[in-house]
Amino acid sequence: MMKENDILNLKKRYLLWLYKKTKETLDRVDRKFTQIDIDKFILEELQKGTIADKNFLDEFITYVNNKEQDCQKIKSGGTYFNSEYQFLSLKLQAIEKSIVNELGAESLEEIKNLYHQEMVDRILRSTEHK
Repeated sequence: MMKENDILNLKKRYLLWLYKKTKETLDRVDRKFTQIDIDKFILEELQKGTIADKNFLDEFITYVNNKEQDCQKIKSGGTYFNSEYQFLSLKLQAIEKSIVNELGAESLEEIKNLYHQEMVDRILRSTEHK
């Protein structure tokens, strides 16, 4: 027979995994919206400067415009058109409530912090060169 602590640990690991998988999927969409504001600012700053080879600027303009079009296809006026995103958003809310129910509010904050740290670590470890 499993000990109560072992059961709690299994639940915590499952809820952590479930939170991570769902949040990663949602973040793929959400980051487009957070990035576009930053990209537009960077573009404005680049356009103020003198760039010898305008091809670099033109490529960045195209990149920003394409990302903005992608955002408009997904969301307009605060409403998401993508039904998968809507489902995952509701699922994440339910997972968060389940974490609080099973483990307490402190555990939800801990899991959110662990997830954030994992994402930061991935960025810092990235050796991808494009």
